[in-house]
Formats: sequence, C-alpha cells, structure tokens
Amino acid sequence: MYPKIAQFKSPAALRGRLARLGLELPLDETVLTSAAGSPLAEPVEIRGRRVGNRWCIQPMEGWDAHRDGSPSRHTLRRWRNFGISGAKLIWGGEAAAVDAAGRANPRQTLATASNLAGLAALLDELCRAHRQRHGDTDDLLVGLQLTHSGRFCRPHSGQLEPRIAFHHPLLDQKFGIDPDDRSLVWTDDELERLIDRYVESAGVASQAGFQFVDVKACHGYLLHEFLSARIRPGRFGGDFEGRTRLLRTIVERVRDGYPRLLVGVRLSVFDVVPYVTSREIGRPMEYGGLLPYQFGFGVAHSNPLEIDLAEPLLLLAQLKALGVALVNISCGSPYYSPHIQRPAIFPPSDGYQPPEDPLAGVARQIEVARQCKDAFPDWPLVGSGYSYLQDYLPHVAQAVVRAGWIDFVGLGRMVLAYPELPADVLERGILERKRVCRTFSDCTTAPRNGLVSGCYPLDGYYKTLPEAEALRAIKRV
Repeated sequence: MYPKIAQFKSPAALRGRLARLGLELPLDETVLTSAAGSPLAEPVEIRGRRVGNRWCIQPMEGWDAHRDGSPSRHTLRRWRNFGISGAKLIWGGEAAAVDAAGRANPRQTLATASNLAGLAALLDELCRAHRQRHGDTDDLLVGLQLTHSGRFCRPHSGQLEPRIAFHHPLLDQKFGIDPDDRSLVWTDDELERLIDRYVESAGVASQAGFQFVDVKACHGYLLHEFLSARIRPGRFGGDFEGRTRLLRTIVERVRDGYPRLLVGVRLSVFDVVPYVTSREIGRPMEYGGLLPYQFGFGVAHSNPLEIDLAEPLLLLAQLKALGVALVNISCGSPYYSPHIQRPAIFPPSDGYQPPEDPLAGVARQIEVARQCKDAFPDWPLVGSGYSYLQDYLPHVAQAVVRAGWIDFVGLGRMVLAYPELPADVLERGILERKRVCRTFSDCTTAPRNGLVSGCYPLDGYYKTLPEAEALRAIKRV
C-alpha cells in the first residue's frame, strides 16, 4: 500500500515523496485567495466570452436520471451543486447520450429533442444556484457533453449491448464479446446517420441555452475507439485520416449547423493496454503476440505501455483548424485502465490494486497536458486527473496555472464530495479537510452495480438513501 495523501502534513512532505518517486510536479507553498491575486482567479477570454476563473467542472455519468433521460431530483441536485461550486467553466456537468441506444446505463441523461425541457431545467438549476451564491452568470460558460458509449453501451440493464468500431482482440476478450460477431460493428451507412444524431443533439443543446457542446472522444467510448480503428476497412478506419474522420465530420457539421454554438472536444490523448480485473495488483493483459501494437491511440507501436503523442498532436492541430474553441485533455478509460485515467488509492469494484503510486498517474496526466499546452499556447486547454492530490490539489492547481502548464483545472469526483471547493479556495485559501475526496471509488463502484452515483462516504444526502446500504453490502462481498 502506498502512503496516503493525508499522511503528508505539509507541502514540503509531499515534495519529498514526489522527489523520491522522481516526479516533477509544481507545488506552491501557500494558496492565494482572489483578493491576494490568485492565478486561479484570473479570467480567460474564449471566442469573445469571458470565463471568470480557472476552475472547470468535468462531465460525469449520473446513473440517476429518469428512464426517459429526463433529470431526477438527484440529477438536479448535482447540477445545483455545480452552480454553487464557483467554477466558471462547466464542461458539460453531464455525459448526455445522443440516442437512447447509446447510453452507458439505463438512467443516463439524454441529449435528444424529447428531453429538451429536462436539459433546460438542468441549466436553469445550475445558473440560479450560481446567481444566488456568486451574484451573476455573466462570466459563466456552460456546455453539454454529447456522447455515444459504443463498446460500453448498457441502455437497458447491467448487461453490455456493445456497438463497436472494430473487434479489439484484448477488449473483446476482457468484456466477453464474440470476436466473430460482425453485427456489433458499425457500418459506414449507420455512422452517417449517427453523425446526423450528433448534429440534432447539438441543436437541442443550443435550444436549451447551452453555450457550447463537447463532442466526447475519450475514455474508450465510441468516438475515442474510432481513433485506433487501424484494422477497420472503409471511410472511417485504416489510416489517420480515416480513423479521425468521424470525429472531424461531427465537429464540422455542428460548427456549420450552429455557428453561435462553441464546440469543445474532450480527448483521451493517450491510451494503454487494457488491464486485468482482479483483487491483486494491476497488470496489463498479455499483448506480446500483438506487436507491433495496432489497437491504441497515443501509444507506441513497439511498446503500448509507452506514450506517443505524434498522432494526438496532429489531431489537435486539425481540430483547432476546424474551429474547436477549447479542448479538455484526458487519457485512457475507467473501464479497462482506471489507475491511468482516475488515480486512486482504493480501486473500484471492477478494477485492481494500483500498480504504481497514484501520484505517478496524476503527474503523468499533468505532464502530458503540459506538452499539449506547449504545442498550442494560445488555445484554451483543461487538465484532468487532479482529485487524488486531495489536500494539496489547490497548491498544485495554482502552481500549474501560474507556470502556464494549463489554462483550467478540471474537477470531477472531487465536487461530488465537496462542491464548494473552488469557491473556498478563491475566497478563503483553505479547504474543509473532512469534505475532501479520499478516492474511495464508491462513486464508481455504485453505478457499476446499478446504483445512483454520488459520494456515499462524505455526502450526507447519499448516506441517507437506501442505496447506501446496498453499496455497503456490495463492498462486503
């Protein structure tokens, strides 16, 4: 077991641990408030829109909408908390599926015409809470993430109903997919109709009042999987132009159809070989017979455990030329490489024990985002992977923004436990330690088992739900 962050009683102690691990990570000694000139309080201009600070709320899958995709009281409460947070960039807040068959769970929010009123209600809940707590929304930028879950569709139950870009030899094996079932693979004609659905969903988001949409291309979901579809024939696979065509076409069509709507992309800029699910220390699935490796994006063909940013940087350049206004840098997938994508000391139920100090996973994501920022210094970029820093999240966030490594610091599971963190940092320069996410992974284990998502250990609201006892029973097994 690696030392927990709470054991480090000062920034100097954490610096010592980072040094022993050979990790470079900026870490400020003190956290400044807005009044004291915090770098996190500096505004950013994005296509003529002023974003009031450097905090970003990341999109998450709620597992708590109604079956028709409309928001439940749980969904509305989460969005209210996003508004209270004080973050001025809301990157979707929610992963909203472009059609019902593309949902990752039966209670995922839908970005369809049938849920126009529901999406507008979420946005209104967030903005009203923000105005009540922070005065106005003039410098608030809110978007909606558009997604199709592809290989990880579960629209009706806990059972996978995958629609895949191609048959991936390791992921097919890991998730029990018949490698000979061609009916699971999208045809080019089906993809043309899917593009239409993305454009329609963008129109719904615009009509609901969102200022931008995120065309999600990360975490093993459909558009991300296409980026590694080298063995797929036809227009949407094979070479780099083919593999990126689906994402680029959606971006172009949305941009042309709704010119006032900003377009963002959340992108997994590097991947990794899928890891074996077990109670033991994580290890990659056997890939020796698959070299040179053709099944990952942003990985070295000769060693898929190594990062190669050549193609991701080329794709980013193309997205910038297409008019994408902002990009959110992420990596990997929570389904097959959670320690890479979401560093934690306690694994989710479908994970494994961390094979490295989670600080290494944090530093890896921050460094890769830095390389992307170096390549595109004038393009607003959001960084991910900060929650494991816990008590020292503000110290690192402030330092990386000050150093120009990233423009916005993204928060996901942290704001489930402690939504007011951005406001507390900017207003008081301190955290309420009892509310800080300790990466118990209950917010992942619960939805993996069909329960509503939330922070069961620290949020009293979830502690009182009947699902809390169900979650405890699951963890006892």
